[in-house]
Amino acid sequence: MAWQLVKKGVPYFLPMSWKVSRKKGRTIRSLLPLFPGYLFFCGGETARLEALKTNRTASILPVVDQARLIRELTPIETLLKLGKTVLPHDYLKVGQRCRVIAGPLMGAEGLIIQTPAETRLVLQVEMLGQAASVEIASDMVERIEEPS
Repeated sequence: MAWQLVKKGVPYFLPMSWKVSRKKGRTIRSLLPLFPGYLFFCGGETARLEALKTNRTASILPVVDQARLIRELTPIETLLKLGKTVLPHDYLKVGQRCRVIAGPLMGAEGLIIQTPAETRLVLQVEMLGQAASVEIASDMVERIEEPS
């Protein structure tokens, strides 16, 4: 669908990540959508019709709060442009909210999770019920106090 939108001049955003797997002793690298099944396009009725004409859409989700969706997707786009490894991540409903206080993601908000080897910032796209994560130094974030 992305290739067809390019040909029609419809602007879109399709965040991708590399997946490495091994099959029969061979290493296979695949570039896959970060949020499987979702492609974001920007436009009015004409762009919507062009997307539908590709016959590759299951449905088009109306975005009521476009500013919020853009705010949630912008940090992911920034990381991809910087060449950072961004991985799909389970969408989390619990966990400590935090704000990035330095670096290219300054101001972005997300959830901090700990793995045995690293600290990761989970960036949630609430409208999709999807999330992505990136490794981050713990001194680059500050906790957001939850209202009591």
